[in-house]
Amino acid sequence: MFTTRARQRMLAAAALTGAAALALTGCAGDPAPASAYDPDEEVTLVFTWWGNDDRAQRYQDLIDAFEEEHPNITIEGNFTDFPSYWEKRKTEAAGGGLPDVWQFSDSYLREYAEPGLLLDLETVSEYIDFDAFDDGLRQTGQLEGTQYSLPTGYSAWAIFLNDALIEQAGVEPYEGGTSYEEFDEWMASVTESTGGAVYGGTDMTQRIQTFENVLRAQGENLYTEEGELGFTEDQLREFWESGEAARDGVAIPQQKLEELTPKSGFGANLTASEGSWSNFLGGYLADSGAASITLVAPPTDEPDGKDLYRQAGLQMAISKTTEHPEAAAMWLDFVVNSEEAGEIFGTTLGFPASETKLAGTTLEGVDAQVADYLESVADRIGDAPPVPVVGYGSLEQTFWDLGKSIGLGAITVDDAVEQFFTEAGVILG
Repeated sequence: MFTTRARQRMLAAAALTGAAALALTGCAGDPAPASAYDPDEEVTLVFTWWGNDDRAQRYQDLIDAFEEEHPNITIEGNFTDFPSYWEKRKTEAAGGGLPDVWQFSDSYLREYAEPGLLLDLETVSEYIDFDAFDDGLRQTGQLEGTQYSLPTGYSAWAIFLNDALIEQAGVEPYEGGTSYEEFDEWMASVTESTGGAVYGGTDMTQRIQTFENVLRAQGENLYTEEGELGFTEDQLREFWESGEAARDGVAIPQQKLEELTPKSGFGANLTASEGSWSNFLGGYLADSGAASITLVAPPTDEPDGKDLYRQAGLQMAISKTTEHPEAAAMWLDFVVNSEEAGEIFGTTLGFPASETKLAGTTLEGVDAQVADYLESVADRIGDAPPVPVVGYGSLEQTFWDLGKSIGLGAITVDDAVEQFFTEAGVILG
């Protein structure tokens, strides 16, 4: 475990002694020697992420702190929304122009690591503190034993409640952990009480994460260790059909959501609830302007099931083509490990995955609320799912797009199931 100052001394010593760092090659896992890091060399790194304005301001604060410690390194940061983010990465990968360092997702680990597009972080290990992570969290960025990324934090799926909107509706807050049918009934009570001025929530069957929770509660997963789908057409059909009641005037109409994009119905104060990852709390507070938001456990039809897990999907990776692997590693380490990152981000990138980042996090207010939530659902936390299949990110987006099309009435459930499995067959081969 290193403090920020200790890391600075370590890096300075490495530079002065001319310690060699390992860098890029034409194939993954076969590094070749590179020149040692030169602290006097002017370096510019391109860094990108997905998120909202709140996350962007936090990253800018972190960039400022890093550049103050490393005046020879300039970080050029930019961001976009989640779907556009991955479309842009695909284009860059095809043209060989991926960013030096980028906010990554474990959903794309196979897709970018197997073709050799990510740097093996062990080749720059003297610039990154791996020991600050426990084995389980560190392994979320590994593929076949090679470390390609590191998590910024971890989250668990949750239901967010806008306290003021629920109070104005005159209904009791959702208590969490009920059956899905009872949750739909609660959403209906909000919508009916407000006359549709505020809806109880959104159609939860649009999100593949809800489907994943349903499967995991039954001891199954979205995909297998062998890279195949872990569910049948009938299971998907039953799941999408279960959202019919919510789509019939209970949940916010999909057309309204289309008009709000990229803001969510919850962020726009048009829904009283939303299902998402626990680390979204800070962003939702910023988007909605709500005075307070409560986190409760998502619904489940299997009270004893282990449907939730420590989701360390938000990670950091370095492109294999970076011309500055050492400087890139220093920035990556600053994002995932520094006490400054803990202070600036709190739990908004997930509950800190590394000990050193956690040491800089003051668990009060929003951050304490997220920590309390994670503790409250500890008995529902099970093992992490298998490493996502190649193309999982595309499948996740397809699932969401088809769910929205069902909500718009543009496609039937049967046709959506057929389209999903057709695309999955192409992607998974």
